[in-house]
Amino acid sequence: MLPRRQLVGLWTIVYREVTRILRIWVQTLVPPVITMTLYFIIFGNLIGRRIGEMGGFDYMQYIAPGLIMMSVITNSYGNVVSSFFGAKFGKYIEEMLVSPLPNWLIVVGYMAGGMTRGLLVGLIVTAIALFFTELQVHNWFVTLSVVLLTAAVFSLGGLINAVFAKKFDDISIVPTFILTPLTYLGGVFYSVQLLPPFWRDVSMFNPILYMVNAFREGILGVSDIPLGLAYAIIVLFLVLLFTACLVLLNRGVGIRE
Repeated sequence: MLPRRQLVGLWTIVYREVTRILRIWVQTLVPPVITMTLYFIIFGNLIGRRIGEMGGFDYMQYIAPGLIMMSVITNSYGNVVSSFFGAKFGKYIEEMLVSPLPNWLIVVGYMAGGMTRGLLVGLIVTAIALFFTELQVHNWFVTLSVVLLTAAVFSLGGLINAVFAKKFDDISIVPTFILTPLTYLGGVFYSVQLLPPFWRDVSMFNPILYMVNAFREGILGVSDIPLGLAYAIIVLFLVLLFTACLVLLNRGVGIRE
C-alpha cells in the first residue's frame, strides 16, 4: 500500500490529466472521431463494397477493430507527448521531480492520463462503428486486456518523445514519420496473409501488427498472429518502455539540461 502523500500526488496528476482532456474536448475528442468516421465512410462503405469479404467477414467488420485500435494508439500517444512537453515548457515538471513523489509514480500518472484519452476516444469510435456494421465481442478478456496494454504502451512512448523534444515541432516528428506509417502498415485495412512472402516477413517486425491482430481476435475471433506471441510482444514493449521512461526521469534527460 502506498503512503497517503504518494496516493495524493498520483491522484493529482491523473486528475489534472483527465480534467485537461475534458476541458479541451473539442481538441482532444472531436477531431479523432471525425477522422475515424471518414475512414468508415470512405474505406469501409465506398471501397469496402468493391472488396467484399476479408478473413471471412464483411470488409467493414474486418477493419472496424483496426480503426478502433488506431484511434486508441494515436490518442494515447498524443495526449502524453503534448501534456508532458507542456509541463517541461512551463517548468512545473521540475517541481514534481523534486517532490517526495517517486519518479515511477509520475510515469504511472501520465500513463494513466494517456490511457484515459485513448480509451475514451476508442469507446466513441466503437459507438460510431456500430452505426456502420455489427460487432459482437468474441472474447471480452482478450479485447479489454489488449486495448489496455496497447494504450499503456503508447502512452509511455509519448512520454519518451516528450522527454527528448526541445521544441513544439519535435513532438510531431515521431507521430508523422514513424507512428503513422507503422499504423497503416499494421494490418488495420488488410490481412498480412494477402502480402507477398517478403513483405509479410517484413511486417512481422511491426509491433502494431501484433496489437491490431490481438484486438481483432478479441472482437471477431480471427487473427493473422498467434495470440500468445502477440501478448508476449505487447508486454515486452510495455516493460521496456516503462523502464526507459524511469531511467530517463531518474537521470533528468531533457529536463535538467
